[in-house]
Amino acid sequence: MKKRYLPLVLAAFLTACTQTPKQELYEKHVVFPEGATPEQKVDMASRLVPTPQQLEWQQMEFTAFLHFGMNTFTGNEWGHGTDSPELFNPSELDCEQWVKALKDGGFKMALITAKHHDGFCLWPTATTEYSVKNSPWKDGKGDVVRELRDACEKYGMKFGVYLSPWDRNAECYGDSPAYNKFFIEQLTELLSNYGEVHEVWFDGACGEGPNGKKQEYDWTAILAKIRELQPKAVTAIMGDDVRWVGNEGGMGRDTEWSATVLPPGSYTQKKEAIKETLGLDELSKDLGSRELLAKAQEAYWYPSEVDVSIRPGWFYHAHQDEQVRSLANLVNIYYRSVGCNSVLLLNIPPDRRGLIHEVDVQRIKELSDYIAKTFADNQVVGGNAVWNAEIGQSKEYEVKSGAMVNTFLIQEDIAQGQRVEDFLVEVYSNGAWQYAAEGTTVGYKRLLRFSDCQPEKIRVTIRGTRATANITNIGLYYAEPLQDKDAKVRISQVKTEGWKAVGADAATAFDGDINTAWKADGLTALVVDMGQEEAIAGFCYAPAANEDLTGTIYKYNFYVSTDGENWIKCDTNGEFSNIMHNPVPYYVRFGKTYQARYFKLEPLAEINAADKTSIGDIGVLLK
Repeated sequence: MKKRYLPLVLAAFLTACTQTPKQELYEKHVVFPEGATPEQKVDMASRLVPTPQQLEWQQMEFTAFLHFGMNTFTGNEWGHGTDSPELFNPSELDCEQWVKALKDGGFKMALITAKHHDGFCLWPTATTEYSVKNSPWKDGKGDVVRELRDACEKYGMKFGVYLSPWDRNAECYGDSPAYNKFFIEQLTELLSNYGEVHEVWFDGACGEGPNGKKQEYDWTAILAKIRELQPKAVTAIMGDDVRWVGNEGGMGRDTEWSATVLPPGSYTQKKEAIKETLGLDELSKDLGSRELLAKAQEAYWYPSEVDVSIRPGWFYHAHQDEQVRSLANLVNIYYRSVGCNSVLLLNIPPDRRGLIHEVDVQRIKELSDYIAKTFADNQVVGGNAVWNAEIGQSKEYEVKSGAMVNTFLIQEDIAQGQRVEDFLVEVYSNGAWQYAAEGTTVGYKRLLRFSDCQPEKIRVTIRGTRATANITNIGLYYAEPLQDKDAKVRISQVKTEGWKAVGADAATAFDGDINTAWKADGLTALVVDMGQEEAIAGFCYAPAANEDLTGTIYKYNFYVSTDGENWIKCDTNGEFSNIMHNPVPYYVRFGKTYQARYFKLEPLAEINAADKTSIGDIGVLLK
């Protein structure tokens, strides 16, 4: 009987021996073996893949931030946690209006600031009295988080929460064990009572608490609670699934690796070690090259999220209604985020009514319509056929007859890893091949723009790859040109032509041009004689409009005088919150007016503690 089955067993064995062994993939994290060569590390990194949650998150492309809370009503960006809950009273709050606007704008998820740094909670939490339950809105019976969650469910939109680790109201902040318990209790409420949560967002803010102590967050316990209550959620920034791109300007890297040697935000000790050994952090231009892999001990699937606001500020401010980003600017952000292997997290802040402002609604609908029109019809014949490309391999595609194109799209199957390192795009026209564009990394999606042309064919060459590249889509499209019609930012409401700096040559500080900055050694005060008295209600400070932010003021005092000798210190919070990552003009309002002919801006701290001062432009505001 045994002999009868011997040929079958032998045949099965021989078949197994001739089959190509299936490549081992590493989900989310891989540790390189001791003694691994650079080539072996590159190969293992090529087989690093996302979790199902990370893959689903990347495929959303567009997600929305909703900064809403106490700051909406105080005019602050970072509140101090001392404002009365009585101030929170949206007159027409309608979360369905938010979600419908976002849906029409092409967004796939809405993410709410359930608690910002001021500690004010948008749900009736049991952990603190500083919440909507003690506001006049709906007589303390309201729940913004609930209303948004219900609206998301009604309109088929995914739902996410931002919970600030930094809490400027909580008395226990700085008592690390006590506050960690407090924070996890808040997190538990949000993740237990509002259905499925798709993204949990923590920034890295860790400021001085009211007791003067620094908080040490227990990220291990925090993330364990998320995995327990919402195992399908991705965790962003200080989590271990989604990486901050490194700026708040809407710009991804030209070379954006999802397979990176940068440890996730929650691994604070590993992040410190990698910065010391490789000089690497979120701001670094290179996060995953062969050179870095050769030096690294492990790698992570840690994709980029590009967060940026549709307005200069993250919270709604009425004076910014004319400063909403133009369609041209938003389209450029789309190309530099989604088109650079990232997810775009665009902030659209509801106003004091509790509605997304009409200008913002119109602009995101314009963006959605533009993108839909641009990418409606792929002009490449057979561009969605899978191409398993080896290094140096080229592939030609026919282009639809007479098609005008200026945009190239390429995608990888990231479920099999991110592999393309270098590629070339050429178009065939008038009997010859011509250069169109080139790029480095691809990942989920890469978009490149080039001059208008009507090619007969397109040729794509994979000039560099880690193992076989799994190309899933090649596309050509026509994007209509747009003119940027951004409104000019008005720095001063008082004419500056007659102003003079006292004791310094500083005319560039008030010439109305943020591209011409006044710079000084040391933390140097600027004193300005306006030439006549004005009743001023605030001032505007604009950092220099260039990549070098050295000298940008973080903390300050502001004084006024009628005679240049006797000075009054104005009532301000004394800091330009978040100016390091969001270097836009900051408008400070005093809440009252001061008679002044002279004013003085006294810097107390620079964003990186440098002994320098820089002012792109400064102006004063009237009541």
